[in-house]
Amino acid sequence: MRLSAYFLPTLRENPSEAQIVSHRLMLRAGMIKQSSAGIYSWLPLGFRVLKKIEQIVREEQDSAGGLELLMPTIQPAELWRESGRYDDYGKEMLRITDRHERDMLYGPTNEEVITDIFRSSVKSYRDLPKNLYHIQWKFRDEVRPRFGVMRGREFLMKDAYSFDLDEAAAKISYNKMFLAYLRTYARLGLKAIPMRADTGPIGGDLSHEFIILAETGESEVYCDREWLSNDVLAAGLSFEDDLEPFFQKWTGVYAATDEIHDPATCPVPADQLVTARGIEVGHIFSFGTKYSAPMGATVTGPAGGEVPVIMGSYGIGVSRLVGAIIEASHDDAGIVWPESVAPYRIALINLRPSDAGCTAAADRLYAELGAAGVEVLYDDRDESAGAKFATADLIGLPWQVAIGPRGLAKGIAEVKQRATGERQEIALDAVVQRFTAPMLAAQAP
Repeated sequence: MRLSAYFLPTLRENPSEAQIVSHRLMLRAGMIKQSSAGIYSWLPLGFRVLKKIEQIVREEQDSAGGLELLMPTIQPAELWRESGRYDDYGKEMLRITDRHERDMLYGPTNEEVITDIFRSSVKSYRDLPKNLYHIQWKFRDEVRPRFGVMRGREFLMKDAYSFDLDEAAAKISYNKMFLAYLRTYARLGLKAIPMRADTGPIGGDLSHEFIILAETGESEVYCDREWLSNDVLAAGLSFEDDLEPFFQKWTGVYAATDEIHDPATCPVPADQLVTARGIEVGHIFSFGTKYSAPMGATVTGPAGGEVPVIMGSYGIGVSRLVGAIIEASHDDAGIVWPESVAPYRIALINLRPSDAGCTAAADRLYAELGAAGVEVLYDDRDESAGAKFATADLIGLPWQVAIGPRGLAKGIAEVKQRATGERQEIALDAVVQRFTAPMLAAQAP
């Protein structure tokens, strides 16, 4: 994509309304525009990041056996009355009356709708287990929405729901989601740590929040230093494996939020304990028959009687993750995107568009990289070199490839890695190979 034809309304100054780094940088980088309090339009650059995160989330859910569907944003109030939550939910729920005086609502979550879908079609234990998920926009009318997409009123969320015959089978479903979440965050370039969460009045011990470490995090967290070296992608686990030993191992390494951490009883030596700030990016929860019992989601069991299914829910804030990644990966110049979610892989910079040789070389490299399947944002604007480098640093693409008169005279391009700032000179005719060789290796059998 040529930047001269792109829509990228960047800002030079920090917006006064933005209180945290991700909000400031998303506005400055032209990723979002506020429509009203806590509600944002996603502009082209931000939307590309959002879709890449969504796809990684989707791939891991599919690998874990999840079946994707799509539920509506507008839900009938009668389903929420069945579960007993309609009057209890509070003012965060946006309630609507349609032209026929029917009570409706803009869904803040989907337990009732998914339970209704399940109960209408699944009747026998032989059809279990099931894990159904969707990625859909939701709305919660926060009293004071703030921090941009980190705490907005409208947000994109992946929520999955498992249905099992008994607690033993439900634990298998829970463990699969536990692994899927760790794999998802690792692929997003994040270090996520599962921490035991309060299960509230439902009870039980199957509830975990996934927290990423970031200097600008919302709350203080404590964990064993061992967490920093764990690599779930290198573990070689399959979703068909018995994942209970894996679950026990990973939950056995100390990690706690400030609400649970007690210095007097912490089992980790002081020199091994990491104290950091954290951001919640996901929550998984097994809630038994909380919805299946009152809503009649039952199956015929092996003995012939009707039994309510055991359910679990598993949420990831997809739009929130965009902000969370920025909070965890930025510097004074702007965003530093992990390659897996970067809107484009390379910022190609023509340092002197008025020079026919530079333009011809940059145009040729742009065409060759595109033909090789490399995502490139080509800055062909008639701007100063300083302005172009500042834009490239702000939007945070992983690599910058600059072509100018001096380099062209030697047949080279300057390549900069955004994350490290490391620069190197590469022969112009070797640039495509430099950026396609890793891709070809990753695709090899």
